[in-house]
Amino acid sequence: MLKHFSAFLVAIFFAASTMAQGGEGEAIAVEDENTAQEEAAQEEENQEQADLALMDSIESANAKTPEKNYLDLPVGFDSEMDSLLNEYYQSVIITPKKRKCVSDSIGEGCSDEVYIARLQKIPAVMELTYNPIVKKHIELYVLKRRKQVENMLGIGEYYFPIFEQALDAAGLPIELKYLPVIESALNPSAFSRAGASGLWQFMYGTGKIYGLDGNSLIDDRRDPIKATNAAVKFLRDLYKIYGDWSLVIAAYNCGPGNVNKAIKRAGGKKDYWAIYPYLPMETRGYVPAFIAATYAMTYYKEHNICPAKMQMPVLCDTIKVKERIHLEQISNVMNIDVKLLRSLNPQYRKDIIPGNGETYTLCLPQRSIGSFMDQKDSIIAYKADSFNVNRAVVLPAQADPYFRGGGGGGGVKGIYVVKKGDSLSSIAKKRKVTVAQIKKWNGLKSDKIRVGQKLKIK
Repeated sequence: MLKHFSAFLVAIFFAASTMAQGGEGEAIAVEDENTAQEEAAQEEENQEQADLALMDSIESANAKTPEKNYLDLPVGFDSEMDSLLNEYYQSVIITPKKRKCVSDSIGEGCSDEVYIARLQKIPAVMELTYNPIVKKHIELYVLKRRKQVENMLGIGEYYFPIFEQALDAAGLPIELKYLPVIESALNPSAFSRAGASGLWQFMYGTGKIYGLDGNSLIDDRRDPIKATNAAVKFLRDLYKIYGDWSLVIAAYNCGPGNVNKAIKRAGGKKDYWAIYPYLPMETRGYVPAFIAATYAMTYYKEHNICPAKMQMPVLCDTIKVKERIHLEQISNVMNIDVKLLRSLNPQYRKDIIPGNGETYTLCLPQRSIGSFMDQKDSIIAYKADSFNVNRAVVLPAQADPYFRGGGGGGGVKGIYVVKKGDSLSSIAKKRKVTVAQIKKWNGLKSDKIRVGQKLKIK
């Protein structure tokens, strides 16, 4: 479209510049303008024909593949993530001996009328529509994934305030805080098969555009605060394009290009449910999953689901660190569980804050900030040689000036020149052989050797 518009502007400019030359120039300009418009129209018609052919092939493929159960699940529902999620939740969950609230093992569904009424009561700017697809996603949460919802509610006590603050500051709908529920199931270390990482599941390239750096030691996409701020900017940019939040979160999942193609194939309709059949498979379940997550996080009590108790402290603070520190150094000196430190600082891939003069953030429970500052030198010095194994300067080993040839053992021949203070025992130790071997190789009857004597070493 931009190319067509540019061609049109060039034609107008050319016409204007030739009007002063008389009727002939004006006629030529008009003819050129008409030609440009005809070419643009033909090109657009060709593109539409190609899109229609592609649309037909998609419809044909869908007709051959029966729908399973309406559920085209986002990453947060991926069965392959279950073990990773369980491992993560177990690292932060507390199981009290006696709990005031215990979830039912089996939940009960509701009628369509109840689901509709409850969705309409949620104070949301975004459209929370209802249909059979949304219903199946809701019941996946409240019936089949009850334990996961229980854990997400618990960990959400820590993450949701971070999301809410950033969204509110940007003037975006607060209910967008549930987007990471379907993106990562609130696991900051989640990594998808496509290469997306973190709570908000940024791809590497998109993360770079929005200021999220990464290397062997750090992945800013896993930093809850940095990634949230980047996601807010990305969502705001998408809303400027579409002006519709359902399309925005669809584009967040599959990219604006795929949404634009779906809009075109749907005859220009800018409505999520109108473009639904033309979206990528996973994205078809994305908006329904978001609506379902919003429902489950709001009405969990009505379905007898109790939030899990997590050890993630609600009150945390960040400090600036310029020194290289391993999280286990902090753990051992300050007696803080290293699993908790990893949960608070998931951006450090190898538990190492690089330091080296650059400034990095360290998140700690608020009550531990003062103690860290007081013990900082002790923490950095604690087993520094063990935790910081990368050597800054290394001098290569020097060859023994009295040894000529190969190594001392392993069948490689060489000549050792005896120097003052040497003994067969000391030479054998240096060359990692035995005294008996040296005597045998050199035909020695006793242990006596002299300075300058040449000994064969094999």
